[in-house]
Amino acid sequence: QVQLVESGGGLVQAGGSLRLSCAASGRTFRRYYMGWFRQAPGKDREFVARITLSSGWTYYADSVKGRFTISRDNAKNTVYLQMNSLKPEDTAVYYCAASLTLATTQNAYDYWGPGTQVTVSS
Repeated sequence: QVQLVESGGGLVQAGGSLRLSCAASGRTFRRYYMGWFRQAPGKDREFVARITLSSGWTYYADSVKGRFTISRDNAKNTVYLQMNSLKPEDTAVYYCAASLTLATTQNAYDYWGPGTQVTVSS
């Protein structure tokens, strides 16, 4: 089992940057594909980015491509989401999740963190 805890959220002005972290418990972190999702007020949770086991491949939603970067440090059991050029529409609760399969759909992810709030002011 994997337990996940996000951190790094906060309030930032449009055009600014934030780096989210997701710390995982357990020795099996390197076996899991990791993803970031977000849920804006009144909207469904949506896929943001994912990364393979050894960081060889990353994939992004079109809405964040070129602005966000996902990375992981298996030695630290941590996955990151660097968010640059933030926009008000990026305001959401951001969740990290772990999956044994490479996927962008939520139901493929077995473990979720509680989320961290990101608010971008205009």
